Amino acid sequence: MDERFVVFRGPERVASGTRVEAALAAHALASQPGVLVFGPDGRGIDFDLTGGQDEISRRYGPAEAPRGRGRPKLGVVAREVTLLPRHWDWLASQPGGASVALRKLVEAASRAAEGPDRVRAAREATYRFASAMAGDLPGFEEAMRALFAGDDTAFETRIEAWPTDIAAQLRTYAAEAFGPDQPSDLASTSASRAE
Repeated sequence: MDERFVVFRGPERVASGTRVEAALAAHALASQPGVLVFGPDGRGIDFDLTGGQDEISRRYGPAEAPRGRGRPKLGVVAREVTLLPRHWDWLASQPGGASVALRKLVEAASRAAEGPDRVRAAREATYRFASAMAGDLPGFEEAMRALFAGDDTAFETRIEAWPTDIAAQLRTYAAEAFGPDQPSDLASTSASRAE
């Protein structure tokens, strides 16, 4: 998933873009009913749309960090870790000490879990968006069962009759929901619809 936000008015996707672009689009549609904004994780976003376009741009645009003198901050955070004595002994014997060894272990574990974590996050984002936009559409429960069962063919079958923009956005959220080891009909369906 990329860091794109989407704006819907009813079942129609009216805008897609960065946080500030989505906020400006929602601001332009503020007087119309049924406008919803969704983030990259499928959650509904409630932007503060008070003020004019310049104020909204400042509020949701990228913040520029002031550059100071000296070394840049590395983002290191000190926290307490509780381990057994034999764990501390092993960590102390590692090259670079306990901190270096722990960072290496955490990096290795996060790389190993990257695929399953990405699949889980995509499924959760898809479910959140579907619950908000398609919860009352026919086949919703079956589509969600197929999503969490990893059955992309059944998922696609259930959503193909739904409003075009809702189904397209579900395909975007679900792009990684079926895992790299399964062939995805969603990618080929999206590609064929784009032609």
